[in-house]
Amino acid sequence: MSPVRVFQCSRLEGTVYLPGDKSISHRALLLGAIAQGTTTVSNFLPSGDCLATAGALRDLGIEVVLPDSHTAIVHGRGLRGFRCPEKPVNCVRSGTTMRLLTGLLAAQPFESTLTGEEQLLRRPMERVASPLRQMGAHICTMNGYAPIIITGQNLRGACLALDVPSAQVKSAILLAGIYADSPATLLEAAPTRDHTERMLGAMGVNIDIRESKGIREITLIPPTHPLLPLEIKVPGDFSSAAFILAAALLAPQSRVRIKDVGINPTRIGFLDVLYQMGADIRIAGERIMANEPVADLEVQTSELEAVEIKGDLVVRMIDEFPILAVLATQARGRTIVRDASELRVKETDRIATVVKELKRLGARIEERPDGFEIWGPSQLRGIPVSSHGDHRLAMSLFVAGLVAQGETVIDDLDCAADSFPGFLTVMQSLGAHYVQY
Repeated sequence: MSPVRVFQCSRLEGTVYLPGDKSISHRALLLGAIAQGTTTVSNFLPSGDCLATAGALRDLGIEVVLPDSHTAIVHGRGLRGFRCPEKPVNCVRSGTTMRLLTGLLAAQPFESTLTGEEQLLRRPMERVASPLRQMGAHICTMNGYAPIIITGQNLRGACLALDVPSAQVKSAILLAGIYADSPATLLEAAPTRDHTERMLGAMGVNIDIRESKGIREITLIPPTHPLLPLEIKVPGDFSSAAFILAAALLAPQSRVRIKDVGINPTRIGFLDVLYQMGADIRIAGERIMANEPVADLEVQTSELEAVEIKGDLVVRMIDEFPILAVLATQARGRTIVRDASELRVKETDRIATVVKELKRLGARIEERPDGFEIWGPSQLRGIPVSSHGDHRLAMSLFVAGLVAQGETVIDDLDCAADSFPGFLTVMQSLGAHYVQY
């Protein structure tokens, strides 16, 4: 662990490019592995989590080459090209790797085991195993958690309703559906990120999507032909942009431009909330990249008002609640977050850890079973805090340190590389001051 001392910031200014989107980078590797031919991924995110996916695929006999830090080449072996691993496949700390691979491996002609580090072994896995069993999969968890033992089976189509809105669970089912003997249909009451659907469609898979009375119905028809390889440039990660946006909104006299950011509607609930709070953010140069909407974001310092967040909006910003909490400490009024109990089963219990650390900084924040309440604005004070090894909490505390009086010491910011390698360098280029030990 490398502690970081963060100093109060007087201004942020400049133009930055962000690393590629983590969700899309994961999926490009996984889908490239089952394509017939070579998939090239530029602006690939070389984060700890995405590298875990690359390592897992290598364990399964797939050649993944990283010729430079932001390019990945996947030599796909087709739908049945995986090889039986010689040992348990290590997903390290990545829930996306483990859950999506569970869907892919459910139909392979061998037994495999997925495991990982302690942090990953605390995350619930029955939510993906249970619906896959309804398709005929044979999956064993350890009292609902990893390690996961998967014995490949012939899968059948099914109509499944997602009990908990989850793009990872949805994607696992869609990937398993590629191997089913008949169409697989999912019903989701809240829209989750749709990168898997977009990418599968580009690879030639027939996916029908309909919406009626608030229910999104997604039907995948199993392909009868090889999947097409991709040549894809990954957009900048909006979840990483969230930290830059928040920092520029809070630091005085700031003006920042973020280039080539993915603005997929299923991902930008946080942006909608920022507008509700009164943020001055402009979207410029909208275009399509890798079948995904992309734009530049221009942001400047703004006076913020409190908001209430609940319902479907929670799903569209599930990764942004730690940084939303930091913004709420400086917004006028009471910010309320409801319907976000899913935060308790992320890398950490993100309700408990966010409340604990922001309280230490002087925030007026109270924990709720499914969220939290924050009264602002509060004068934050620099003090030693802990990231709990959670990359999004670590970066959120860094942003809090930019507006706190005095010096804020964060015990570990290395974990930021799980999703945003180079975070400190980007912040420094905009004018943030820190010392890393």
